[in-house]
Amino acid sequence: MSGIRVLLADDQALVRGALAALLTLEGDLDVVAEVGRADEVVEAARTHRAEVCLLDIEMPGSSRIPDGIAAAAAIGAELPGVRSLVVTTFGRPGYLRRALEAGASGFVVKDTPAAELADAVRRVHQGLRVLDPTLAAESIAGGSSPLTDREVEVLRVALTGSPVGVIADRVHLSPGTVRNYLSSAIGKTGTSNRIEAARVARDRGWI
Repeated sequence: MSGIRVLLADDQALVRGALAALLTLEGDLDVVAEVGRADEVVEAARTHRAEVCLLDIEMPGSSRIPDGIAAAAAIGAELPGVRSLVVTTFGRPGYLRRALEAGASGFVVKDTPAAELADAVRRVHQGLRVLDPTLAAESIAGGSSPLTDREVEVLRVALTGSPVGVIADRVHLSPGTVRNYLSSAIGKTGTSNRIEAARVARDRGWI
């Protein structure tokens, strides 16, 4: 009997290799594809008929699919029969909430023991939801992100340290409009400048 067909998406080849080695030891799991970019996930899953995709969050991608959370949303839209499980180093409550909103079936951190990770793959494949319990509790306690989509967009560029003019060019808005969004985001994060606001938002998993 063939095993559950698994795709691994992580931009670190060593991590992918380690995960593949661990999961392959399980007799009922079959790693059929590995990719290093978020925008490669859907096509690889379609080509290799993956049933469960293990997705890192912070990996390179395209403007349409910039990270693992966007990849989970794309899987749900284009391959509704395929499940996605986020496996990340970054255990941030905001990330968990965003991943679930994007349609991911589970969210665990990379230091999860191998046996538990394999069991998470099985449970997600069965249509169940698997969540890191600590992060789930923190996510509920922390509430949802107060940022609007536009504020998220400008803060992502602000993380690079770019001046307002450059941010405006990147997001196709006027400098004045960008300043308004940044000012609002600074207020919502309780910080004093755009760099601090971007870092707080990142650390809480809001961007």
